[in-house]
Amino acid sequence: TSTYWLTRIQSFLYCNENGLLGSFSEETHSCTCPNDQVVCTAFLPCTVGDASACLTCAPDNRTRCGTCNTGYMLSQGLCKPEVAESTDHYIGFETDLQDLEMKYLLQKTDRRIEVHAIFISNDMRLNSWFDPSWRKRMLLTLKSNKYKSSLVHMILGLSLQICLTKNSTLEPVLAVYVNPFGGSHSESWFMPVNENSFPDWERTKLDLPLQCYNWTLTLGNKWKTFFETVHIYLRSRIKSNGPNGNESIYYEPLEFIDPSRNLGYMKINNIQVFGYSMHFDPEAIRDLILQLDYPYTQGSQDSALLQLLEIRDRVNKLSPPGQRRLDLFSCLLRHRLKLSTSEVVRIQSALQAFNAKLPNTMDYDTTKLCS
Repeated sequence: TSTYWLTRIQSFLYCNENGLLGSFSEETHSCTCPNDQVVCTAFLPCTVGDASACLTCAPDNRTRCGTCNTGYMLSQGLCKPEVAESTDHYIGFETDLQDLEMKYLLQKTDRRIEVHAIFISNDMRLNSWFDPSWRKRMLLTLKSNKYKSSLVHMILGLSLQICLTKNSTLEPVLAVYVNPFGGSHSESWFMPVNENSFPDWERTKLDLPLQCYNWTLTLGNKWKTFFETVHIYLRSRIKSNGPNGNESIYYEPLEFIDPSRNLGYMKINNIQVFGYSMHFDPEAIRDLILQLDYPYTQGSQDSALLQLLEIRDRVNKLSPPGQRRLDLFSCLLRHRLKLSTSEVVRIQSALQAFNAKLPNTMDYDTTKLCS
């Protein structure tokens, strides 16, 4: 049969050294010699195939690889998986803070992890009493996309000190939105406080003559994410005793029906955002993107694509909880690299096409956040 004669010919070619004829195996790509003490194996040609096998053998030495399949690089005649180099040169991600240490620092509102954000509000001022029955809007923003282009920022927690007048019937209700890298408020995501294992506000009574509480939201390493601006919306609800007298019932404020039930005033003494800043080099990432169109050397385009894939996946991994990750990477390209929408689409398409060629990889769907 053809299999017999193919094995016979391969045995003569590759297993016929030192005057001994061995038997060649196609499956193991090796020789079986008749005497263990004497080697019958000649130099075997390279293995051509998929994955880590060679795409072609080297023209000057048939025992070595000449070119490799996509996702593998040539190293001393062998094909080894390509692994993206560290992304630290482009963007930092890590902090040395452990969970317990971070929780302690947040509980103590330690200044070492406070990010100095600008407070902006047209509806109220800090340390001033106001009627909380209407919705109030507050911003904590960094403006880094304009003034600090070499840094991106991570939010670890949020703290507010809220005071109520004595016998107040109004309870604060906070809704928080996070804008990761700048842009409009519509490009913010809603923080799902106390939903699906997401942390809830912790309230601590302060030893002051007024009814003052520290409100702390601890994200920690598990829920940390990028932020540029934190949007805080304050609403109030009316608190009253239930029919049993032991439980509280909450109502929406009755601004138009019965304003007399909206008793009391509120004061916010301070708002702090906690986190840390990370190295970010927009010019280095622009150089990576340039290599997609103008590769500097042979293979530099694949290397750039690998680096961008690694950055994309690590950025998107810091999405808030949900069924699908948010496309934070596009937000980074749009607002920190100032790329146009068409450029972002082109880059994302190139990354998806390249990722599809890599072995043992699965891409994931994302929800668009930034236009």
